Amino acid sequence: MDGFLLVNKPAGLTSHDVVYKLKKKLNCDKIGHTGTLDPFADGLLILCLGKATKLAHLFSNLDKVYTGTIIFGNHYDTYDVTGKIMMSKTPSFSIQSFHQAIDSLQGTYDQIPPMYSAIKQQGRKLYEIARSGIEVDRASRLVEIKRFEATSALLHDEISFIAEVSKGTYIRSLAVDLANRLNTYAALKYLTRISVGNYHIKDAKSISDITVEDIITLEDFFKDMNRVILNDYMVKLVQNGVYLDGRQTDTDYPFIVTDMTGKPIAYYEVLSPCLYRPVVIF
Repeated sequence: MDGFLLVNKPAGLTSHDVVYKLKKKLNCDKIGHTGTLDPFADGLLILCLGKATKLAHLFSNLDKVYTGTIIFGNHYDTYDVTGKIMMSKTPSFSIQSFHQAIDSLQGTYDQIPPMYSAIKQQGRKLYEIARSGIEVDRASRLVEIKRFEATSALLHDEISFIAEVSKGTYIRSLAVDLANRLNTYAALKYLTRISVGNYHIKDAKSISDITVEDIITLEDFFKDMNRVILNDYMVKLVQNGVYLDGRQTDTDYPFIVTDMTGKPIAYYEVLSPCLYRPVVIF
């Protein structure tokens, strides 16, 4: 049971909750996720099963697309409406100012993550520190907002949006930063992750509907990757985890080793120029 699952996570569950439920349902001990989705959010969560748990890093740099709703007027400690209201201010910005502010956030900028996040600081996750009632300084991180658009009119201090963002972007922080540019407060009311790279929520299934037939196998996942064909002698070495070098191939990209019949044997990544390490042996 090696491969990937596209899960439509419901709001109210942590990513760990989803992993736990599917471990029990599929009777699979080795399942992990490729990036957490906030408990209050719903949408696409990609899971790795079996040998594919060694491949979670392949998803870490992929862009993500979210839809959601921002509500103005209150600042919450969690940056979403599930938290505690810390400050309030009646919004008084114009539609023109709103569009200028949302446009100004597109591109790259230094974003400070929320306290309620899984980032570690001095060995502790920030949300663990926040639950103790403590707020600490957080290092900013450079993020890229590739698309940030309103998808509804501003009504009752709420507006819906779509955002395409780079790795490491917190949409909760994006909502707070938008409000800062409008001299007010805001938080996320709803959030849905609709895609991760080329993987889309339309292809995901609920926890209750998922079966083993929905697993994206390693063979399917790597079907378009470069191949290096080796003879039977080398295949046996590959199956034992041997590193490859310039005698077998000269490439700057990951590849699949196959035998002479085209059967996939292992997935390799570049360790250094002309040196390649096996990551997964099929």
